[in-house]
Amino acid sequence: MRIVALGTGPFAVPSLRALVASGAHEVLAVVTRPPRGRKGEPPAPMAAAAEELGLPLWQPESVNLPESVARLAGYEADLLVVCDYGEILKPDALGATRLGGINLHGSLLPKYRGAAPVQWAVLNGDAETGAAVIQMTPGLDAGPILGEVRTPIGSEETSGELEDRLSRLGAEVTLRVVNELASGTASGTPQDKSLATKAPRLKKEDGRIDWSRPAPAIKNQVRGLQPWPRAYAYVPQPKGEPLRLSVDRVEIVPGEGLPGEVLAVDKRLVVATGEGAVELLEVQPAGKRRMAAEEWLCGAALSLGTIL
Repeated sequence: MRIVALGTGPFAVPSLRALVASGAHEVLAVVTRPPRGRKGEPPAPMAAAAEELGLPLWQPESVNLPESVARLAGYEADLLVVCDYGEILKPDALGATRLGGINLHGSLLPKYRGAAPVQWAVLNGDAETGAAVIQMTPGLDAGPILGEVRTPIGSEETSGELEDRLSRLGAEVTLRVVNELASGTASGTPQDKSLATKAPRLKKEDGRIDWSRPAPAIKNQVRGLQPWPRAYAYVPQPKGEPLRLSVDRVEIVPGEGLPGEVLAVDKRLVVATGEGAVELLEVQPAGKRRMAAEEWLCGAALSLGTIL
C-alpha cells in the first residue's frame, strides 16, 4: 500500500513506526500540523519521528485547502492513515486517495467521540477502554469500525500512562487493518449512534477540584488530568492570595468532615470530600517543584480545619 500518514502528537508515532518497520507498505510522506509554539521549541513528536525515519515531512496550514488537496492527490496514494492530527478532514481531502482514510482513535467507539477520549475514560472511572481503527467519514469519529483492541484501566494509571499504552496497542491494530485493506479482506462494522458519547477537549479550569464530590471521583480527576491540565486546589494563606496547589497523586482513606476540610497535617495531608476523604501524596505548590506532600507540609502555612 502507498500511504500518506497524518499525525502530530505522540499518540500517532507508534503507528508510523509500525508501518515503516513492516516493510510491506510505502509511507510516501508524513503530514503534521505546523508548529505554533515559541521559536526554538522542539518539533512535534510526529515531525521528529519523520525526520528520524528519513521520511518527507509536509506541514500545511490546512490539509483541506484546495492546494493541499491537490498535493495529496499528487502522491497517488492508496490510503491516508490518520491519528492525533488536529484537524478534521473534509470529503475532498479524504477523496484524494484510492481508499480514502482510516483513523486510529483512543476509545472503544462509539464511546468517547472527540478530542480527549483517554482522559474522559479515566475521569469517569471506567474499568476498560481500548483503541479503534475506523474508516473515515465526514462525521466526527463516526465511520465504520475496521478493528479494535480492548484493555483494562489500572486503578492507579494516569491518562498519560494509559495513552502511551494505547498508542502501542493501537499501532498493532492499525497495521493489521492496513494489511487487510491491502488484501481486500477488511470489513467494517457500523457504529450504533444511539450509544455515542462525547469526549470534548479539556480546559485548564477543569482541573479545579470540587471537594463536594465523592473521594473516588476526586481520585479519578487527579489521575485523569495528568499530564494536562492537572488537578489543583487553592490553599488559604495568612496573608495575600490563596496558594494554587497542583495535586498529582492521592489515595482514598477513611475520614469525615466538611467538603474540603483539612483533617490531618502531621506528616500526612488528609482532606475530607463529599463522601470519604483523600490523602494527598504528591503536590506542587505554585512556583516550586513537584514533591511529596509530607515535604511540602514542613513549611506550609496550613492548619487543621482549614477549608480548601
